[in-house]
Amino acid sequence: MLPSEISNSLAEATAADSRWRGRICRIIRRMVAVPLFTLAIAWGTLAVYYSNAPAWLRPIASGIFAMGSAAILLGIKARRRRLLSFAALFAIVAIWWGLIPASNNRDWQPDLAVLPWAEINGDRVTIHNIRLCDYRSEHDFDVHYYDRTFDLNTLYAADLFIVTWGSPHIAHTMMSFGFANDEYLCFSIETRKEKGEDYSIVKGFFKQYELMYVAADERDLVRLRTNFRNEQVSLYRSRPDKAVVRAVFLGYLNSMNSLSQRPEWYNALTSNCLTNIRGHTLPYARDKHWDWRFLLNGHLDELMYERGSIDTSLPLAELKAKSLINSKAKAAANDSQFSKRIREGLPGME
Repeated sequence: MLPSEISNSLAEATAADSRWRGRICRIIRRMVAVPLFTLAIAWGTLAVYYSNAPAWLRPIASGIFAMGSAAILLGIKARRRRLLSFAALFAIVAIWWGLIPASNNRDWQPDLAVLPWAEINGDRVTIHNIRLCDYRSEHDFDVHYYDRTFDLNTLYAADLFIVTWGSPHIAHTMMSFGFANDEYLCFSIETRKEKGEDYSIVKGFFKQYELMYVAADERDLVRLRTNFRNEQVSLYRSRPDKAVVRAVFLGYLNSMNSLSQRPEWYNALTSNCLTNIRGHTLPYARDKHWDWRFLLNGHLDELMYERGSIDTSLPLAELKAKSLINSKAKAAANDSQFSKRIREGLPGME
C-alpha cells in the first residue's frame, strides 16, 4: 500500500471514529436532557398551577407555560437559542414562585389556629398555648390551651415517636421532652392547614401549606393517632446527654418563636417533620452521614439502632415489638398519668 493510501485510510478511520464519538455524545446528551427538561416543565407547570394567581387564571397560565415550553424545545432549531429561551421562561416562573410569601393570617382549622410561643428566662421557660384537644372522634373535638413553666435543670429526656399508617416506609415523627415528675412536652412539626383543606403530597411541594410547630400535651398528639386514627405509634428514648437534650429543646423553642413572627412554607422534601428534627439534632450527632432512611423514615428506628442512638440491649425486632404503644395508649385514654403509663415497661425508659 502506498503512503498516500495509508494516509487516506487513517484519515477515513479517524473521521469515522469522530462521527461515532459525536453520535454517542448526542445520544448521551439526549438521555440526560430529555428527563431534565421533562422534570423542569412538570415542576414549572405545577408551580404555576399551585401559585398565588387568581384561581380562574391558574389552569390557563399553567397550560400556557407547558405548551410554550414544548414549543421552544421542539420548535427552535438553534441549540443555544433554544436553551436560552427555555431558561428565560423557566426563570420567570421560578422567581415568581420563590417570591410567594408565607402568611400567619388565614382562616385556619381550629386545631391549628393558635401558634405556640415561649418566654425564655435563664433556666426557666414558659410555653404559651400548649394544645390539649378533647377528642370525641378524629374530626369532632374541642380545642383547649394552657401555659406551663418548665425548669430546664429538670429536663432529662428526648423521646421519639414514629407514626406509620398505610405504607410502613413512610412515617410522621414527633419529639417529646421529659422533665421531672413525668411532665412531657411534645412537638409535632406539621402543615398548617386552612378550613376545608386536606393534605396532598403533590401540593406539599408547592407552597400550599405553612410550616407549624404544634406544642402539645401527649394526651393530644399521641392519643389522636393511637385512639382515633388507629395509626401505629412506636416510642423510643434517645440516648444523648442532658446538655444535648437542653440544646435541642431550646432549638425547638427558637424555631417555634421564629415561626410566630416570620411564617415559613412547609415543603414535603426539604422542610417537613423529619428534616426539621434532623436540623435540630444534626449538630450534636455522632454520625452525621446522610442515609436513605432519612427519606423512607418509617425505617428510622433501624438507623437509630445501628448508630446506637436508642436502646440496643434487645434484638431490633424485639425492640420494635416492645416499643409499639397503641394498646398502652388506649388503656390510658384520659388518664392524667397518660405519659407515664405509655412508657411503662418500654426498653431504655428506666
